Amino acid sequence: MALSAAAMLSCGPKGDPQLGKASIDKVIGAMTLEEKAHLVIGTGMAGTSGDAPVIGETRNLVPGAAGTTYPIPRLGIPAIVLADGPAGLRINPVREGDEATYYCTHFPIGTLLASTWNQELVEQVGNAIGEEVLEYGADVLLAPALNIHRNPLCGRNFEYYSEDPVVSGKIAAAYVNGVQKNGVGTSIKHFAANNQETNRMGNDALISKRALREIYLKGFEIAVKESQPWTVMSSYNYLNGVYTSESKDLLTSVLRGDWGFKGMVMTDWFGGKDACAQMEAGNDMLQPGRDGQFEAIVKGVQDGTLDEAVLDRNVKRILELIMLSPRFKGYKYSNNPDLKAHAKVTRQSATEGMVLLKNDGVLPFSSEIKNVALYGTTSYDFIAGGTGSGNVNRAYTVSLQEGLSNAGYKVDKSLEKMYLKYIAEETERLNPKSDNPMAMFMPKNRAGEIVPSKAELASSVSANDAAIITIGRTSGEFLDRKVSDFSLTAKEQELIREVCKAFHAAGKKAIVVLNIGGVIETASWKGIPDAILCAWQAGQEGGNSVADVLKGNASPSGKLTMTFPVAYKDHASSKNFPVDLEFGMFGKTLDADKGEKVRNVDYTEYEEGIYVGYRWFDKAGIEVSYPFGYGLSYTEFEYGSPAISHSAGVTKMTVTVTNTGKFAGKEAVQLYVSAPAGTMDKPVRELKAFAKTRELKPGESQTITLTVADADLASFDQEQNAWTVEGGNYIFQAGASSRDIRATLETEIKPSVIKVSQAL
Repeated sequence: MALSAAAMLSCGPKGDPQLGKASIDKVIGAMTLEEKAHLVIGTGMAGTSGDAPVIGETRNLVPGAAGTTYPIPRLGIPAIVLADGPAGLRINPVREGDEATYYCTHFPIGTLLASTWNQELVEQVGNAIGEEVLEYGADVLLAPALNIHRNPLCGRNFEYYSEDPVVSGKIAAAYVNGVQKNGVGTSIKHFAANNQETNRMGNDALISKRALREIYLKGFEIAVKESQPWTVMSSYNYLNGVYTSESKDLLTSVLRGDWGFKGMVMTDWFGGKDACAQMEAGNDMLQPGRDGQFEAIVKGVQDGTLDEAVLDRNVKRILELIMLSPRFKGYKYSNNPDLKAHAKVTRQSATEGMVLLKNDGVLPFSSEIKNVALYGTTSYDFIAGGTGSGNVNRAYTVSLQEGLSNAGYKVDKSLEKMYLKYIAEETERLNPKSDNPMAMFMPKNRAGEIVPSKAELASSVSANDAAIITIGRTSGEFLDRKVSDFSLTAKEQELIREVCKAFHAAGKKAIVVLNIGGVIETASWKGIPDAILCAWQAGQEGGNSVADVLKGNASPSGKLTMTFPVAYKDHASSKNFPVDLEFGMFGKTLDADKGEKVRNVDYTEYEEGIYVGYRWFDKAGIEVSYPFGYGLSYTEFEYGSPAISHSAGVTKMTVTVTNTGKFAGKEAVQLYVSAPAGTMDKPVRELKAFAKTRELKPGESQTITLTVADADLASFDQEQNAWTVEGGNYIFQAGASSRDIRATLETEIKPSVIKVSQAL
C-alpha cells in the first residue's frame, strides 16, 4: 500500500509521472514517440516560413527571445526560454498591449571584455547580465561566443575574444561562471571553427587535427572544464566534410568523451540538415524547430534508421536542463532588474578594456583642457556594439559628445551642429527600404566623413584647447568585413592629417579615438596624432567611459588580445579568407550554374595550421603595428625578483610588479613559454597563463604567481593522436606583451604523452 501511495504521489491527475517528482527515466518511459520528437526540437519561430535562416525570435513567454523548448504539461514539463546574447540580454523592449518597457543593459562587446585580461571583472559583468536573464524570465543565455580571431575581417570578431585560445577560454569561463551564479544557464558557441560569416551555413572548414586541437578547440576545452556551461551550441559550418551538428566525433567523442561535458548540446538556429544524424551525433536539441525535423525523427525511429535509445538519451539531457531552470523551479521573475546598477557596471568595466595605443604626454587631459573640438561622425553617434544576435535593445547610448559634456568639458557647438545634420541625412539615406527581415540587423556604414575647410578649422582651433577625432566601424552577423573597411578611407586619412596639422600649428594637441569592433590599419597614420585610444565598442555608457579615461578618472589598463598588422596581407590567413566577395551567409557560389566549389566560400583551407595571429608573425619575423598583448598605461611598471619552481607536474613562476610612475594603475602580466627543439615544429612562444594586478598606487608592488601544468605545454601529435610533451628545458617568459618580455627563466620538463579519442 505504501509503494502504491508513493507511486500515486509522483503522478499527475491521470496517473502520469511528473518531472521532478518521478524519476527522469520514468517520465521518458511515459512519453509518446511524438512527444519525444517534439521535445528535441524547438517550438518554431514566429514570422518565418519554411526553412528561412533568419535571426531567431519567439513571441511567447518572453517576447523577442530567440527560442523556447516544447512543453508537455501532462508530464509536468514546462517550456523554457533561450535568449541572445553576448553583450547583454536581447529581448523586445516593447510588447503589444503593454505600456511598460523591457530594456536591457548593453554591456561592452566581447573583444573589449577580453582586452581587460581580468577574469574577476568579466565574472562580475557576467553576473550582472545573468541577473537580467533571470529577472526577465529567460532560462538560458545564448552566450558567450569564443571563436578564434583567425582573420581580422570576420564579421563577428566583435563578439569573440582573441586570436589566442588561452585568452578565449579563460575569459569565456569567467563570463559563464558569472552568469550561472544566478541559477540561469549559458550556451558557449559556436562549436566549432565558425571563423567566417561568408557562406557560414555551407562553408567547409578544412583544418588539420593539430590546428583543431591546439587552436580552434582549446578555448572550448578550457571553458568546459573551468566553468561547466549548461549547454554548448554547435556551429553552422562543415568541419572537414561533416556538419558540426552532425559530427559524433566532435559532439560525443571530443566534447563528452575527452573533456567530460555533462550538459546539453543545441544547434545554432536552423543549423545542419539531417535531423536523425544530428540526434545520433549527440546534438540533443534542434533550434528553432521545423516541421520537417519532427517528421524525420518520428519516421527514423519507426523505420529503424534512428535508434529510439539515442532519442531517449537526448531527451534525458534536455529534461536535466529543464530541471535546472528557474522556470521549472517556479521562480517568480520581477521584470525589473537593477538597470541603474548595471549601467555603473558597464561604465566601469569598459574603461578597463580600452587600450591606450599611443600617448605623447597629452593624456590624461590636464586641468587646462576645457574646450574640446570633436571631429568624426561617431563622436556624436557612438557605436555601442555590433549588429545581429549580439545586439541589445537598450534605452540609450551615451555618445562621446555627451560623455565629455557630462565630464565638464565644453564641446564645440558649431561642429556638433554640422555633424548632427550630416548624420540625420545619412540615416535617412540608409534607412532600410526593403522587406528583408534581416535589414534591421545589417551594419550601416556611412558614405564618408566631413573634412572641414581651412576657415572652419582655423575657427575651431582658436576656440578650443584640444581636438578629438573619432574613427568608427560597425560590423556584425551575416557579413564579413571588407579590406576597404580594414583600411582608413581617403577622407578619414585627410581628416586626421588636416585636424592634427591645424592644432599642432597652434601648439595644441589632437587625439584619435577608435570606436571599432575589430582590427583596422594603423601603421600609415599612427605617427600623426598625439595619442590614440582604442575604445572598442563599449556598450550603452560608451561616451561616459571614454571621458573617464581621457579625464584620468580611470587609468587605461587594457591590452590587445589580437595583433594589429602593418598590412592586411601580412596575416597568414589572408589568402584563405573570402576577401571582398559580394555575398553573405546564404551559400551562393560565384559560379553556381556550373556547380563548381568556390575556394574560401564553399570550402576554406586553413593552410596556416597552428600559426594564427602572433604565432605567425613571430615565426615569420614580420613587423607589426601593435603586437599581441600590447597596451600602454598612464603609469609605468617594472618586473622584478622573478622565480620559478616545478613540482608534481606544475610549474609556478612568480614576478613582482612595481608601479614606478606617477598614477595609480593595473598591469596585465602575460606568461609565454618557448619549447625546446624536438620532433615537432613549435611556435617561437605561446601564451600559457596571465594575471592582472590589483590597482597599484605609485611605488606599490604586488607579487604575481603564474601557474602552468605540464599538460598545458603539450603539442598535439597527429600520428599518435595524443597530446605530447617533449622533454627538455622550457623557457618561461613574463612579459608586458608578446614582444616585450621583462623576465626570463627556464626549467626542465619531463616527457609525457596523453592519449585522447581517435576522433576528428
